[in-house]
Amino acid sequence: MHLPDGIITAPAIIGGYAAAAGITAFSMYKIKKQHINPRNIIPRAALLTAAFFAASLIHIPIPPVSVHLVLSGLMGVMLGWFSFPAIIVGLLLQAVMFQHGGLTTLGINACIMGVPAILAYYIFYIRKKSGQKKPLTHALLAFGASFIAVVLGALMAALLIIFATPAYLDAAAERNAVIALSIAHLPVAIIEGVFTAIVVLFLLKVKPALLECDGQ
Repeated sequence: MHLPDGIITAPAIIGGYAAAAGITAFSMYKIKKQHINPRNIIPRAALLTAAFFAASLIHIPIPPVSVHLVLSGLMGVMLGWFSFPAIIVGLLLQAVMFQHGGLTTLGINACIMGVPAILAYYIFYIRKKSGQKKPLTHALLAFGASFIAVVLGALMAALLIIFATPAYLDAAAERNAVIALSIAHLPVAIIEGVFTAIVVLFLLKVKPALLECDGQ
């Protein structure tokens, strides 16, 4: 799902950095407004950032392409608004250490994975708004949040490849790549949905406080 350097136009790159900067600033505002104790959330954010960083190394071959785990849904469910800056840190390390993604596309990739993560947080937050405490409800919301996060991220990446790549690239090859990558991410969405649901059910039993990331 990472977009590498060299395939996105300059205006899109600038727009990606501007959007990422704006969302990061708004994330900091929301975190401050929620009166979250940093000592409670930063260790969790560090652990999940490490998991997000390592997940890109787990490749799943789905011919004719190979995809990797994303974990944006899990990040959103467990970190809330902290997920966006945490994802930026993970993406920066991936780009610098493994050339996975790119520095010019860092802002775009942050939006591709960070925005769905925030959406996943709000989907999972439904269980608190509705007063639902049943484990099955938590599991279903966790699955849905993570599934939608992966699908939305893949859709955003596909749209960028279609509309924000240089004109000299082969349009037919571009279209085929978008179709293949979009289809290949459906199994990933299911896998991550199931994994997130399992994590949520486990934490409900051992430490439910880890599922609270809104300062309440």
